[in-house]
Amino acid sequence: MSNMTREQLLEKLFHEDYEQLKGKRLRLTRVRVPGKEVCLAHIIGVSQTPIYRNLSLHIGVHEGEDHTGDAIGLLRFTPWEAVVAAADIAMKSAHVEIGFMDRFCGTLILTGGQIEVQTAVEEVVRVFHEDLGFRTCAIRKS
Repeated sequence: MSNMTREQLLEKLFHEDYEQLKGKRLRLTRVRVPGKEVCLAHIIGVSQTPIYRNLSLHIGVHEGEDHTGDAIGLLRFTPWEAVVAAADIAMKSAHVEIGFMDRFCGTLILTGGQIEVQTAVEEVVRVFHEDLGFRTCAIRKS
């Protein structure tokens, strides 16, 4: 479809009504329909203080804590509500803390020791792939 002209795209989308719509002002809206996917799984091995501060992991319930040297696991899901199940799986599979969880955009940030965070991220990705039938990405490490 990348080589289509605007007119060809409109004709394809509105094939039955195209002649009646020709020349009129049209408004197209793109709607995102989330699938079942783990679209980000990344582990930051040993973090520096600026990373925690920029992710705001040093405020709120973590205020006053120093997590320098801890690992960080970053995960993102669609549908977004799946993050709740992912947090539960992560907490039950390893000794990690939830640094941040957003059920409205599907983001989960885990903190803890490197082995624990790696174990939790791997288990979340495995369960979502094998048991829940989600499409999953490779786990990246830095």
